[in-house]
Amino acid sequence: MIEDPVDPRFEGNTLVIETGNETEVYDSQFLVAALLIYVAKGDGSISDMETDKMLALVEQRFHLHGAESLALLTRAMTEMAENPDLENLLREISSTLRDDDKEEIAVMLLQVVAADGRKDVEELEKVNTAAEIIGISQEVMHRAFTRYFDEPPE
Repeated sequence: MIEDPVDPRFEGNTLVIETGNETEVYDSQFLVAALLIYVAKGDGSISDMETDKMLALVEQRFHLHGAESLALLTRAMTEMAENPDLENLLREISSTLRDDDKEEIAVMLLQVVAADGRKDVEELEKVNTAAEIIGISQEVMHRAFTRYFDEPPE
């Protein structure tokens, strides 16, 4: 948990937050993992199918091995539980993203919502909230929905 951060700063696309006793580093991989978990938990729990989809998406997007993807998702879940100011942290990290990146993230979020075969209202509301947090414009969100519905299901 981040307590009393000292001068958060960007080093390239990485947000570095130092406290009196530790340094936390957050990047776009963490951002994506945290948003996927946020949306998947929208209906109250994360199903096995959603977990599998998140792992696959993270592996594919960032070219990670299974264990690395699992570690990334686990770290994001832990941070979400421990950090009450995570939303502001995600906003800061997302400021480094281009619209193409945001569109890709939006498509991934939609894929997680659909992973368990249900499209719960709560999860779709979380997609909208996630889009607001990272500043996805309506135009980019529209493109993401178009891509999602045009792509054949896996």
